[in-house]
Amino acid sequence: MTTPISEMPSYNRVASDVTLGNDVRLFGFVNLYGCTIGDETKVGAFVEIQKNCHIGAHCKISSHSFLCEGVTIEDEVFVGHGVMFTNDLDPRAASENGGLLTEADWTVIPTRVRKGASIGSGAIIIAGVTIGEGALVGAGAVVTKDVAPGVIVAGVPARLLRSRKALGEEE
Repeated sequence: MTTPISEMPSYNRVASDVTLGNDVRLFGFVNLYGCTIGDETKVGAFVEIQKNCHIGAHCKISSHSFLCEGVTIEDEVFVGHGVMFTNDLDPRAASENGGLLTEADWTVIPTRVRKGASIGSGAIIIAGVTIGEGALVGAGAVVTKDVAPGVIVAGVPARLLRSRKALGEEE
């Protein structure tokens, strides 16, 4: 006998310190701890959202994405499949004497994605940048500098292509 999809376990790990808004939808195999997620946001399968990460309302976080500590996503943001954020510009595992580094040995570099921005699949967002309101980051881009509001960037490293038209705006 086949188990109906509605009765299959989702295998989600949602820690007790996670704050979920109303009508948040989590798909299978998510790992959430110490984060907040706003109303009506959808989080795809195989997504990890770490502590001190804040996701706004009405966002879509697509599958296989990684949102590390220090990332703030404002309302109405789209994050494509496999988007990776970083929070350290000089990551190391061990000290000069070979001892394993701990949380006390580094400082999180915060990153912000402003309202209504979109990040294409496979993009990498380097620590410390701000992606402006309504901006679009092309698929596969590596964002190393701030992105102005309402523009489209793409490439490695990401560079300005053109302005992004507003929703409902005609060319």
